[in-house]
Amino acid sequence: MILVIDDDIAVRASLVLLLQNEGYEVTTASNKQEALTAFAVKSISLIILDLNFSIETSGVEGMDLLQEIRKESVTIPVILITGWGTIELAVQGMKLGANDFINKPWNNQHLLQSIKTLMQLREAKDIRLGRKELDAAYNMQFIIGEDPRMQELLETVGRVAATDASVLITGESGTGKELIAEAIHQNSPRKNKPFVKVNLGGISTSLFESEMFGHVRGSFTDARTDRTGRFEMANRGTIFLDEIGELDTGSQVKLLRVLQDRTYEVLGSSRTKTVDIRVVCATNRNLEEMVSKGSFREDLFYRINLISLHLPALRERPGDIPLLANCFLGNLREIYSLPNLTISKDAIKWLQQLPYPGNIRQLKNLIERTVLVSGKEELNTADFSAQLAFSTYKKENMKLPEVGTMTLDEIEVSMIRKALDFHKNKISKAAASLGLTRSSLYRRLDKYNIPYDESSD
Repeated sequence: MILVIDDDIAVRASLVLLLQNEGYEVTTASNKQEALTAFAVKSISLIILDLNFSIETSGVEGMDLLQEIRKESVTIPVILITGWGTIELAVQGMKLGANDFINKPWNNQHLLQSIKTLMQLREAKDIRLGRKELDAAYNMQFIIGEDPRMQELLETVGRVAATDASVLITGESGTGKELIAEAIHQNSPRKNKPFVKVNLGGISTSLFESEMFGHVRGSFTDARTDRTGRFEMANRGTIFLDEIGELDTGSQVKLLRVLQDRTYEVLGSSRTKTVDIRVVCATNRNLEEMVSKGSFREDLFYRINLISLHLPALRERPGDIPLLANCFLGNLREIYSLPNLTISKDAIKWLQQLPYPGNIRQLKNLIERTVLVSGKEELNTADFSAQLAFSTYKKENMKLPEVGTMTLDEIEVSMIRKALDFHKNKISKAAASLGLTRSSLYRRLDKYNIPYDESSD
């Protein structure tokens, strides 16, 4: 049963009609005492609470009632109803234990979506599944990992995927946040609809509105044709907002509105559009710290993280490194037609000891580079160690010079000379470490008149 707490009889009547038409049982309260009585004697599964349910407009009564509700139960979902003028109060309510806040006048579909999501999450059974059971229950086979923390995370992904809850994925760079976002989409009712990825760190402030909301022809100097925005592309599907911590404060305000109301205007048009989307965000930054410093909006932070998922660093789950290494090796066997390619047991143990600041991405690159450079069917510790040493050498000795001190040609010559020096003039290994083919490196050697001994390769 849903409890609606609001002093306005018209609001109560409207919500009762809406919810009953959706098959929910509803009871109402117009003041604090009625609300506490209903909460005590009836089986309440969700509460919709107006922050100002009396002539008082400060929101104090609503906050007091929320705290009393939370003393009695920490699990019953509470949705706050608020106007733009009381968004700060709504954020304060989220800190006190509310689960969501909806703006007045509310959008019926958005409110029902929030109710359905919170009810589903509350009813979900807390069952711990093994990796085989997870793969049988959900489409997650493309995510490698048997570490207990990963299995717990994937079990949570499976449960929340069925809802429309906004999800915030955190973790270091290279831990696989995009894969988790894809798993959420692939296991959701929206799986046959678009999955649109947006790297917010790569969108400049001046182009944010055009990229995200689209523009009409002539809306600015270079707008020669109409453009469809990312939100419209993702309609009825999922939008993945990667690197959300890189968004400037001005763009945060524009993003907040569409996440609040699911409405936006195309740049150059006054017509308001609505969008039906699932929102998944990711960042490798500490958003709570950014909120405290004022560089990330608190209301946006609470809007995007109804569910938070934290991906552990690769060094925190070394038991998964053999699984990942063998998976990457299997792919390389097919790509490079090397059916007998293997990694020695000692090399696997050595790989498990590395700190991996670049996480899974670094492990993948290290294995592929070692396969290309070594030319061997069985890779041993020395092969990986040499490539790791070269990678470290490049970072320490191939730092980019200050702008204006060297041309691009001079930088390229310097990198080629250092690669040849490190690999003792072996062309094939130097080329692979630079990401070039042998013929491409030869062309550059001739172009820059760099001496080389082809017989030493």
